Amino acid sequence: MSDQYQVFAKSPIGKFVIKNLGLPSPLALDRFESATPVIKGAVLVGAAPGGMLSDSISQVLSNVHANSYAGNNVELQQAAAKSGLTLNAFNEGDKESKFKAVIFDASGIQNSEQLNELHKFFSPIARQIASSGRVIVVGLTPETASTIKQAIAQRALEGFVKSVGKEFKKGIAAHLIHVDADAAANLESSLRFALSPRSAYVSGQVIRVSKAAVVNVDWAKPLAGKTALVTGASRGIGEAIAHVLARDGAHVICLDVPPQQADLDRVASEIGGSAVALDITAADAGEQIKAAAVAQGGLDIIVHNAGITRDKTLANMKQDMWDLVININLSAAERINDYLLNNSGLNENGRIVCVSSISGIAGNLGQTNYAASKAGVIGLVKFTAPLLKKGVTINAVAPGFIETQMTAAIPFAIREAGRRMNSMSQGGLPVDVAETIALFASSASTGLNGNVVRVCGQSLLGA
Repeated sequence: MSDQYQVFAKSPIGKFVIKNLGLPSPLALDRFESATPVIKGAVLVGAAPGGMLSDSISQVLSNVHANSYAGNNVELQQAAAKSGLTLNAFNEGDKESKFKAVIFDASGIQNSEQLNELHKFFSPIARQIASSGRVIVVGLTPETASTIKQAIAQRALEGFVKSVGKEFKKGIAAHLIHVDADAAANLESSLRFALSPRSAYVSGQVIRVSKAAVVNVDWAKPLAGKTALVTGASRGIGEAIAHVLARDGAHVICLDVPPQQADLDRVASEIGGSAVALDITAADAGEQIKAAAVAQGGLDIIVHNAGITRDKTLANMKQDMWDLVININLSAAERINDYLLNNSGLNENGRIVCVSSISGIAGNLGQTNYAASKAGVIGLVKFTAPLLKKGVTINAVAPGFIETQMTAAIPFAIREAGRRMNSMSQGGLPVDVAETIALFASSASTGLNGNVVRVCGQSLLGA
């Protein structure tokens, strides 16, 4: 369903009305297109003294051939020289240049007094970030800091980034990447994602990177040779996930319930994948999923996307409505994971990606069953992650208001509130959820384990 308000906002009369009434002005977001650069436009780089991640940041910028700039910072110049990155000079008095992204290495901040480095870098250039731009702060995971003062200062970065995401407008997304003290080599997949249009509807979020084996990939086809299975793949977000994983090189097995067979076959045909009609609540679902992947060399990625709603206030909710939602949205994923992990159902360096919801973070009126199931998905990720072996990881996305058939059926006033109550002043698209899932599915994302990232345009709900 199209966003008619956003169409109106682009018209001459719409611009006049919105400006004079102070209404939200949603900007069309840049989104990823194949065979295009990771970032189109200049990148400004800064760092606090003693930064530990500037070498890795410079290497990524060099790898993506970014048009990079920096002020008079000797440490940054040295880091760039090591990686072969050419850093163009930026005159700090220049108020005219525009940047598609600004990246700040905050890992050198040792105490709260040194947080002024954020102000010194960002305040002078806050108005020079282009539409659909990126603000990226890279810091040290507080739990891996060497002192309490350092941990406090690094935790403070989260409040700064979330506030920037709400202040800068113009479709600008703000990201914080927290990197464990020994995980600098695992930064690349997260930084590429944050820089690129793939992260268009992700803002005010924290991605946490831990130490793991470094896996090199073809960044044009990061899932080449991999087999992925997506539940609920016949339409909506599941269909978008299947298309994005196939675009990135995976053979995708599309799974949905038998009544969706026609749409399931259509999606599988469109992407050159295969289809499996299966109820994920079946007792042998895990066994059937493993068997479906055998012909493709086994399963590398499973995306638990299938889910339903049965909304009623708790006083009016029947037991069968409660049980159905919990079983499909949570218990089925638990059982399938248990089978795959205990019966060699996932290949080495495998990926489990779950779909939660901001309802599982903030709760929602009339959704006690749904919110409980989606909060449980977050628990599934958190408590499974430390137990995984052989390079297997588990992460989740938590979508906010996404333009689908389901949200199109929401009453007008509630639908408009859902669209506007975020920093982007608009609903997201199914592809936005799919792009974030593709980040977690990548073989290069070995350092991402136990993350839950909201795809919600920085929704006010649960913020």
